[in-house]
Amino acid sequence: MDLRPNTGEGMSLPDVPAGAIGVRKAVIVTHPRLATGSPVVADTMAALESRGFDVRLIDKIDPRPFGQPTPHVDDDTEIVVVLGGDGTILRAAELVKGTRVPVLGVNLGHVGFLAEFESFELEEAVRRIASRDYTIDERMIADMEVWIPGRDAPLRDWALNDITLEHTDRGSMIEVGIEVDGVAMSSFGCDGVIVSTPTGSTAYAFSAGGPVIWPGVEALELTPLAAHALFARPLIIGSKSTFGIEILDSPPSSSGGWICCDGRRQGRVPNGTRVIVRASDSHLRLARLEDVPFTRRLVTKFDLPVIGWREQSKRTAHARWNGAADDEATPGISATPDTREGA
Repeated sequence: MDLRPNTGEGMSLPDVPAGAIGVRKAVIVTHPRLATGSPVVADTMAALESRGFDVRLIDKIDPRPFGQPTPHVDDDTEIVVVLGGDGTILRAAELVKGTRVPVLGVNLGHVGFLAEFESFELEEAVRRIASRDYTIDERMIADMEVWIPGRDAPLRDWALNDITLEHTDRGSMIEVGIEVDGVAMSSFGCDGVIVSTPTGSTAYAFSAGGPVIWPGVEALELTPLAAHALFARPLIIGSKSTFGIEILDSPPSSSGGWICCDGRRQGRVPNGTRVIVRASDSHLRLARLEDVPFTRRLVTKFDLPVIGWREQSKRTAHARWNGAADDEATPGISATPDTREGA
């Protein structure tokens, strides 16, 4: 185990599960297409097994009905290795919800924002897993209660990324009322609203115009979708506060709404439904092999054009320097700035 001090925000050392002295258990989660068509999956299984792991492969996780509990991995599982993109990591999150089993992502997708390694670094990733040479990055989870008219108890679900409440008819909007800590804030017609965690702030909410929330900030974000209102803007609340969203039983809400968690667990709800979202007491544990600042991940994964303007600045400075040198070599022209008063 790496016992070097770690200064990463929200980081801690990995747990050593009970039974780790004997057989070490690992689970590989991947997409069915990759399980049959990519040698990376077989290579990863072989590499882990060669280092003493009992490896289980899961290549299909069917979305369960909305509001129903999900199956999870054994508590003595040491790590879940995800081979795929962020969507596969969201599927794997269902398997570790309620446990302390960490998830390590190896990106075989597109952006792979939650992934730690790229596929060409697989050998190094396995070596670090075997030596428990990684730290734990705990990510906020959002818990949700859905109060449906006529029901005595709420449906409960959760999300790592986001919870969305959207219209069911593409030809009409829904009217929603927004509360914070039980206090009415506003109401407006819209295509829907997104409530996201800091992890989800770089996903659907980001595409809808919401701000990026750094993972170290314990907060929830609400982002309206195409709101027909002048002052409907994203809201950010602290982890001790709650969002309340109600589908108002008035035009333009004509047929209720569609609620979805992490793009997987979803269901239709009628007008009058009230949704309460709060920060969960549990977290997803991401295994991190390098103490890379979130800002660096953001720039790299989104390919932000900072290199362009930085390189342009360097070229401009270089051109000015060369120009000064050329001027110095030109008869009658001085490369030294004129410091006389009034110059």
